[in-house]
Amino acid sequence: MTTLDWWVIGGYLVAMMALAIWLGRDQKNERDYYLGGGLPAPALATSILATQCSTNSLLGAPAFVGFAAGGGLLWLQYELAVPLAMLGLAFLFPAVHRSGVISIYAFLEQRLGRAARLAASASFLFFRGIATGVTVYGVASVLSLITGIAYIPAVALLMGVTVCYDVIGGMRAVVISDVVQMLLLIAAVVVSLIWLSPDLWQYADTLSHRSQPLVNDWGLSGETNFGFWPMLFGGLFLYMAYYGCDQSQAQRLLAAKHEVDLNRILVFNGLMRFPLVLAYCLLGLGLAAYALDRPEFISELPLTSAGEPNLNMVFPTFVLREFAPGLAGLAIVGLFAAAMSSIDSALNSLSASTLEDFLPATSASTERLRFMQSKVITLCWGIFAIAFSFGVEHIASTLLESINKVSSVVNGPLLGLFVVAVFLPGTKSAIAVKGFTVGVALNLALWQFLPDVSWLWWNLSGCLTTLAVSMLLAGWRVSMALSGSAVRSIVVPTTTPKTLLVGFFIMLGVLVVIQLL
Repeated sequence: MTTLDWWVIGGYLVAMMALAIWLGRDQKNERDYYLGGGLPAPALATSILATQCSTNSLLGAPAFVGFAAGGGLLWLQYELAVPLAMLGLAFLFPAVHRSGVISIYAFLEQRLGRAARLAASASFLFFRGIATGVTVYGVASVLSLITGIAYIPAVALLMGVTVCYDVIGGMRAVVISDVVQMLLLIAAVVVSLIWLSPDLWQYADTLSHRSQPLVNDWGLSGETNFGFWPMLFGGLFLYMAYYGCDQSQAQRLLAAKHEVDLNRILVFNGLMRFPLVLAYCLLGLGLAAYALDRPEFISELPLTSAGEPNLNMVFPTFVLREFAPGLAGLAIVGLFAAAMSSIDSALNSLSASTLEDFLPATSASTERLRFMQSKVITLCWGIFAIAFSFGVEHIASTLLESINKVSSVVNGPLLGLFVVAVFLPGTKSAIAVKGFTVGVALNLALWQFLPDVSWLWWNLSGCLTTLAVSMLLAGWRVSMALSGSAVRSIVVPTTTPKTLLVGFFIMLGVLVVIQLL
């Protein structure tokens, strides 16, 4: 990297800090800090999208599509579940939004009891805390390889700015910076695609084996975890749980001013994630074509600990190889931006759940005290993520590879808890927690005794099991009686289901056309 590139990166980081100071100047209480004080729907929607399309996606998707064995455009099958998940949340989430909570798990206490709230929140804190530390390790390692600086300065550079602007600016800084970061990320991808388009056209026939996006497999035979059906149905429940029941994502939904804005956010994310991921995938094919035309490119990649080329580094290596000074710095800023958009929202949401769920306000708690506590807890989670990142490399690789699976063990049962809370209010907390526990236990049994079943199915099995056990223990008649008023109270704008369903069929049509080409 040149001096000009470093000036570009440094200028961006300074600008982010200045933005946080400006946006945080009017905050007065914890609601301002965690919900942003009336942010516009487009900004909230873009922030959620930026968090989803992080550095891991920008590095992992091109590597999987263009270079990994068994990879290709089948990655896109996963995206078909997103508009359907947003449609499900259009029915499920308004009740949560009306409750006025800051932590989404407080809604469980309102409807079911405190035990359900603490069980859900503790699960979130455990898995999201570990995942954030792993993200810091992965991103800092990539930055170290790209920039040539050591790991510790890379962590300091990444987390120093991210934690500071998160602590100072709160959710408003997180959301507005995410919008800026999303624009930078899209610009980096678009410029790269334009650059790679000649190679992509030249080698289109050679790469045809990687351009088939649909795989008709039920994911029950162990042949693939990523067949069409588990990615559609399992992905539906996974995305509903992640967007609607994970504090790091749901906090932006809670920040919507009203339900009209809430539906706009859901529609935006249901429709706009697909074209962005499609761009990632085309970038992967373009980089594969680039490597075919320049065989020496792969040998220039940094090596993994096993001494093999690190395919996750194909995009940054391409940028440093081809982009002019200054433009390369902007592309690296895009990687910084993608990393920050994931980490800042995680830290803010971890802080929100910790304060709201485990440190409830007392008669001695003043507005100012709670506000300061929110900042201190955010700082503490940032320190935890940094400290944990230094131990990640000493953890068995099998554990790291299992993080997505472990989260899927819990995602379905967690969604089941919220379904019970929305449609069966009044169910005893002990009953709901038992349903949650049985759902988790069933998924663990599937993992242990039926390894050929795709882990994507665990999201569905855990949710349905939690719901079924809760209804059985509560009594069918009582459950149905309780659910009547809840169902009648749900009002969804007619345009939301229609728009999301049209979006789903357009996406499916795009995949079918690609399959036939």
